[in-house]
Amino acid sequence: MSKAYELEGTIKVIGATQEFSSGFTKREIVVTVPDGEYPQDVKLEVVKDKCAALDQFAVGQEVSVSFNLRGNEHNDKYYVNLQAWKVT
Repeated sequence: MSKAYELEGTIKVIGATQEFSSGFTKREIVVTVPDGEYPQDVKLEVVKDKCAALDQFAVGQEVSVSFNLRGNEHNDKYYVNLQAWKVT
């Protein structure tokens, strides 16, 4: 079982839902997290039925996001995704 993580910050970007030919859908959100003198803009993604849940949020809104780390390899390149499963 994977470990869940959480961050708190301000929504900077809410992307449009992306639909792929396989029927898979995803949507990206960027949250600015205070980090001392240098705030961090963290991109997370939601997938499938969770995409519509982002409609209730707006840029500039304070949120708490629960997410899992996901990693994969494609053509000898490695990728890490932060997959959000709860935004409040």
